[in-house]
Amino acid sequence: MTQDQFSRTRALLGGAAIDRLAQSRVAIFGLGGVGGYTAEALVRSGVGHFALFDDDQICLTNLNRQIIATHKTVGAYKVDVMAERIRDINPKAEVEAHRVFYGPDVADNFDFSRYDYIIDAIDTVTAKLELVTRAAAAGVPIISAMGTANKLDPTAFEVTDIFRTENDPLARVMRRELRARGVEALRVVYSKEPAQKPMEDLMKACRQNCVCPPDVARTCHSRRQIPASNAFVPGTAGLILAGEVVKALIG
Repeated sequence: MTQDQFSRTRALLGGAAIDRLAQSRVAIFGLGGVGGYTAEALVRSGVGHFALFDDDQICLTNLNRQIIATHKTVGAYKVDVMAERIRDINPKAEVEAHRVFYGPDVADNFDFSRYDYIIDAIDTVTAKLELVTRAAAAGVPIISAMGTANKLDPTAFEVTDIFRTENDPLARVMRRELRARGVEALRVVYSKEPAQKPMEDLMKACRQNCVCPPDVARTCHSRRQIPASNAFVPGTAGLILAGEVVKALIG
């Protein structure tokens, strides 16, 4: 048998699974510490079609956890860097890069029925709710990442339905809002590890010494808070997301 870049995966999953992955269309919303690792694992698994959504530019403070963040890429748009990385890993992959902050105001511009799976790796409640309700209306499976900031234990993640989550403030808000919208189920990756209290006031540090790219649309000043994070917790969540999507796509 001819060897190629997916030979090791084919030996584990079989040729039919690799063919299905190559034909699959996956949309990833958010390419930060979680979504970047999800995209990385999916392209290396053989997924052949990607739609990427993120309006953010890479910041110096992203280097501690985001797979596409290097000193060379600081200031570049995340979707552009990730799209180039995907094509470099698999030149046959098709990639759509959307520089957009997804929310209700732009939701009508995108047809979710085109996708086989949707990944929610964003941290804004309004956008997450819009994603979930649109995916449900289109009949497309979706998986969402809950909070990964201010946490230290990468072994504490679980995959479950959002209505079975515990001790996650983001999930608590999402549960309430999803009930109000009539959404009865949502597969999520979450950690019940209690959030750590940051040892430094990052908002104060940002005000005193902002390192956001000079032309960024939304600086750290626009956030209500700036959470602490690390190199291994968000990435773990991203890899778990990718694993769940691969299993679902190959049946």
